Amino acid sequence: MEYRRFGKTNEMLSVITLGGMRFKHGWDAPRERLPKDAVDNCIDSTRRAFDAGINHLETAYGYVKGEHLFGAALREIGRPRGEYKVMTKGAPMTGVETRALVEKQLAALGLDYVDFYGWHGINNEERFQAAVKPGGPVEALHRLREEGLIRHIGFSTHAPLNIILKAIETDLFSFVNLHYYYFFQRHLPAVQRAGEKDLGVFIISPNEKGGMLWNPSEKVRALCQPLSAIEFNARFCLSHPEVTTLSMGMHAPEHFRQNLAALGGGEYFSATDLPVKERMDAVWPTIASRCTLCDECLPCPEGINIPEVLRFRNLLRGFDMKAYGRYRYNMLEGKGHWFPGRFASNCTECGDCLPRCPERLDIPRLLKETHRRLFSLPTVLRNRFADLQRQGRALFGKIFFR
Repeated sequence: MEYRRFGKTNEMLSVITLGGMRFKHGWDAPRERLPKDAVDNCIDSTRRAFDAGINHLETAYGYVKGEHLFGAALREIGRPRGEYKVMTKGAPMTGVETRALVEKQLAALGLDYVDFYGWHGINNEERFQAAVKPGGPVEALHRLREEGLIRHIGFSTHAPLNIILKAIETDLFSFVNLHYYYFFQRHLPAVQRAGEKDLGVFIISPNEKGGMLWNPSEKVRALCQPLSAIEFNARFCLSHPEVTTLSMGMHAPEHFRQNLAALGGGEYFSATDLPVKERMDAVWPTIASRCTLCDECLPCPEGINIPEVLRFRNLLRGFDMKAYGRYRYNMLEGKGHWFPGRFASNCTECGDCLPRCPERLDIPRLLKETHRRLFSLPTVLRNRFADLQRQGRALFGKIFFR
C-alpha cells in the first residue's frame, strides 16, 4: 500500500480509502436497525481493507446505516484507534444543529473523535453561503475541533468549478472531497488550487461516478489493455501529486482484487502504462462537435445543465459509453442540488447559449440528439420508485423506531 500526506492535516493516508455507502442494506431506514448480513458484510470488508494496508474509512450521516455499520465493525475487529483514520460528513444548517449532529454521529461510530469531518454538499451558492455564514455550521465545527471531537475540517462537493474554488479560498477547510477522473477533468484547476493551498484532495467514487468502470464499453476495455478501466482511471488520478486518496465502495472480495491492482508502487504512469493514456487521449480530437465543458453557455433559461448533458454526448460519441451516459442522464430532475439540471428535451431553442459558446456548437441540436439517444422512461421511473421507497422506509423508521 502507498501512503500520502493529506495536505495541511499532515495525516498519512492510504491512497485507497474504504468508502462506506455501499454495504448491504446500507440505505435502508431506520439507520439504527442493523441486519446481521449487513453487519457481516461491513466487518468482512473492513477487515479486508485493514489487511490490505488501507488505513482510512469514509462514511456520512447521509448514508443512513453507514456510521452504525462501521461502528459495529470497529467494535468487532478491535483495531487500535491510532492505526486507522475515520472521515464522516454531515450537512447541519445551523450552529446549534451542528453539535447535536456530530455527537449523534460519534455515538453511532462508537468513537470519541473523528479524524476528518466534511460539510456534506457545498453544491451551489446557496449551500455554500449556508455552510460558511458567521455563526453557522462550519464555524461550529471549528469550535468542536478545539474541543477535540473533530481533528480536521473539510468539505464535500458536487458543485461546478467556480463554487469549489470559492470554498477553497475561504481558508476554512483543510481538505476537499470532489469529482475528478479521466472522463471528467473539468475540476483540474480545483485540484491544483487545493494543492497550492495545501488542502488534502479526496476523490469521490472514481469507479462509479468516474464512468461505471466495472462495466466499461468494449471500446474503453480495448483501449485500456493491458490495464483494466478501473486500473487506468485510478492511476490517472494518482498521477496527480495533489491527490491523496481515492474512495472505493468495496463490499465484495472481488472489489479488493480489482482496486488493489491499480496500485503502481508510486509510479503513475510507468513506461508500460503510458501508451494506454496516449491511446485514450487520441480519441478526444476525433469527437465531432465536442463540448469542452467551459460552462460559458450557463445559465440556461430552461435549467438544463448543458455542459453535463454534452459531456455524456462526448463520452457516447468518443468512447461508446452508452451504459454510463444512460445511467447518469436519467438521474436528472430527481436528485436536487446533488445532480441539478432538467432533461435536454426542455430546450426551447431560444438561442441564448449560442453566442456564448466559444466552439460555436449547435447546442440545441446536440441537446436533442443526446436526449434521443440516452433518455429512458423505464429507467427514470425505476429511479423515482427507488427514491420513493427510501423515503417511505425513512418515514416508517421515524414513526416506529424512534
